[in-house]
Amino acid sequence: MLNTLNKKMSLFLMIVSIVYLIASFRLPAYTYVPVDADVVPISLGFILLTLSIALFFSKEEGTGQQKAIPKKEVMVILAVLGFVLLYIFLLEILGFIVATALFIFFCSWFLGYKKFITNVIVALAIPLFIYLLFSNFLKITLPEGMLPF
Repeated sequence: MLNTLNKKMSLFLMIVSIVYLIASFRLPAYTYVPVDADVVPISLGFILLTLSIALFFSKEEGTGQQKAIPKKEVMVILAVLGFVLLYIFLLEILGFIVATALFIFFCSWFLGYKKFITNVIVALAIPLFIYLLFSNFLKITLPEGMLPF
């Protein structure tokens, strides 16, 4: 039954998504907000569950051979994972806009995008747009950090 890597990984992701969904459904409800804080986590949990089920039933090409990841790419994956962990750590301290802008800028620069001005514009525009979308339209507060708004 679990003879391919896709099936093993999808089973692991199904378990992670179920635990995540259980935790998401336990988030406290707020009475005076139009969109509750648990909408995004529950949606992401169902998306992860759906995609893991699709991965379980997908056909793996070239069965029988292990696909080795080059050591250089493993180091890139670990570095991006480090960026994500640093982002999570700095999110409450610096705030959503600053932490997300720094994450987008340095992660894209590390992954090879070298156009400085374009990278700065994108790194600032995306978190500002998301912050305005969440705060003004969805009425969901994001971590403010050092910024006064």
